[in-house]
Amino acid sequence: MSNMLNSKTQSEDDSILLAQAETDALIEMVSDQITLDTFDPNDHELLKRMVVDGLGDRRGLVRLRFAETLGEIGEPATPFLIEAVANHPNPVIRRAAAKTLTIIADPTAVPTLLHALLNDEDTVVRASAAGALARTGESAVPALLEVLASPEYPESTKGQAAWALAFIGSEAAEYLYKALDSDSVDVRCAVVGAIAHVAQEQSDERACNVLISSLTDPAPVIRTEAAAALAQINYPPAVPHLILALGDRDGEVRKAAVTSLGKIGDRTALAPLQSALNDELEVVRLLAKLAISQIQKH
Repeated sequence: MSNMLNSKTQSEDDSILLAQAETDALIEMVSDQITLDTFDPNDHELLKRMVVDGLGDRRGLVRLRFAETLGEIGEPATPFLIEAVANHPNPVIRRAAAKTLTIIADPTAVPTLLHALLNDEDTVVRASAAGALARTGESAVPALLEVLASPEYPESTKGQAAWALAFIGSEAAEYLYKALDSDSVDVRCAVVGAIAHVAQEQSDERACNVLISSLTDPAPVIRTEAAAALAQINYPPAVPHLILALGDRDGEVRKAAVTSLGKIGDRTALAPLQSALNDELEVVRLLAKLAISQIQKH
């Protein structure tokens, strides 16, 4: 019995080594063809082998090399990567294919990536799909906004969509400004977060003014997001509006406003922050004390 088990194990090891040798030979052949400019992007069988065999290799560095090579090949590889993300039973291949689509950033992959983000049973595949959507840019924005607007999806999925939207940033600016009128709090909150990235990337006055306007949004979570974002961009014209936010009925908004005023460091905020030392929330009082100290050090 022991000999039979050892024989089976040896046979499995031999099969793995043979498969790895074939995969190594495949990547070397393709690399040589690319170097010599003889690679045929219409060789569908070869591209399929690269996706299935290469991205399915047990060795992480080998998978990475195939992903980079497929990324170099570009859009001719997209249909085979889409097929792998959508239908391959091996989650390792689905993950690697989604990550490779991040490199290629082909807009035609958006529907498949969106489906993977919403439905794949593997958390890494979903995260990789979100990363690929973010890298794809403007063409992915309408789909991401639809995810955020829908009540069907969990907070984790909406969080990934919001992250992707923020990553896209200024490329999605026009979509973002239009979406500020959305009835969905999740959409507006994600848009404010993304617009904060735009403001940081470009010192964009329009983006900064949107954040100021969002300090009066009906939803406390959006007012909080806006107050916190204004600290990150250090926009002095926001100071009077943040001072008004010290009187907000929501404690989280007041906390964010106090912290932002401390970071911006404008001395006109000292007197209002002194009043905040009497806030009903202890955390606001403590933050106000810290903010006053920060401004005085400035």
